[in-house]
Amino acid sequence: MTENVVVLGAGYAGTGAIKRLQSELGGNVRLTWIADVDYHLVLHESHRVIRDPSVRSDITFPVDQIASPATRFIQDEVTGLDVDEQVVELAESEDVEYDYVLVALGSQTAYYGIPGLEEHALTLKSLDDALEIHEAVKAASQDATRSDPAQVVIGGAGLSGIQTAGEIAEFRDEHRAPIEIHLVEALEEIFPGNDPECQQALRDLLEEAGVRIHTDDPITQATEDHIEFDDGEPLEHDVLIWTGGITGRDAMDDVDLENEHNRVTTSANFQTSDERVFAVGDSAIIDQGDQPAPPTAQAAWQAAEVAGENIARAIANRPLKTWEHEDKGTVISVGDKAIAHDVKPAKGISLPVDTFGGLPAENLKKLIAARWIADITNWNEARKSWSSL
Repeated sequence: MTENVVVLGAGYAGTGAIKRLQSELGGNVRLTWIADVDYHLVLHESHRVIRDPSVRSDITFPVDQIASPATRFIQDEVTGLDVDEQVVELAESEDVEYDYVLVALGSQTAYYGIPGLEEHALTLKSLDDALEIHEAVKAASQDATRSDPAQVVIGGAGLSGIQTAGEIAEFRDEHRAPIEIHLVEALEEIFPGNDPECQQALRDLLEEAGVRIHTDDPITQATEDHIEFDDGEPLEHDVLIWTGGITGRDAMDDVDLENEHNRVTTSANFQTSDERVFAVGDSAIIDQGDQPAPPTAQAAWQAAEVAGENIARAIANRPLKTWEHEDKGTVISVGDKAIAHDVKPAKGISLPVDTFGGLPAENLKKLIAARWIADITNWNEARKSWSSL
């Protein structure tokens, strides 16, 4: 009997799982890959496109470079999952039947009910988003003057917000554009919940780049031309970008699986409350004991390989593997510069310093992205992308 295995999504989790499944599955399994775009985007480098749209060709990889000839690819939007009928519902195409399905649809932006935010803010969750931010910043700067500079406000000072601010600062400097950049964070410090040494190093780079940092005051409302705070004075904007949080995709809204905010809950083997449905990446809340696995690219890379293997094991009626997230550290860029923290080059091995910058951090960030590109394509593609990473 031929088994139908379907993978939903072309992000880190879906792409990594496809690569593993292609190497694990035998000839009696039909593999289908469904995504709303026909390429994989190296999302943690998408902020580079804000400065220079030509970078997109170095961080997007067509599915036919990744999928084997035997893998069927369907470009369409997933609108639902009927676990009783075992079908994936699509916006334009006919429903796709499955015996096993891996949900790896990623996430969408969370607005936390802040009035006006969704209507007036740009986001950074796709290549089109990055291009839209570029065009908005460029247009605002062309309409501005030195005496009346364009006001660009970024809400949320996590990884995406920090890197977005850094790229806009580089755009400003390269084009001598009249732009003021504001990075806004509701909590007490940027890069919340992380090591103070790392937070300070990032703050230093941002301030050196001329980014104005506002912390410890939540946004309460957004309008077409300003944002309001819980305590402080309103802040005007010509461009408003929101990177403040994630939630699950709408396609998971009515699915009959255990979930939180449209993110499917799974055990450490990626199996959901339905044994035929697995989930991984930002689509999932993966049990890791006291805390679920973080919604990061690093975690998705690690998890995808085991998730793919576990579907092959389920088909063969073999015991499933459990997965344990290993935090290998953090590397964040601020324009062309970078900060690395708590980097572990191999399991159980730590570097002699916790936080560092300079060329070692900058090259490490490039190497991380290049390694991923090589894993899904080859090292020649990674080499060609190096200068844009």
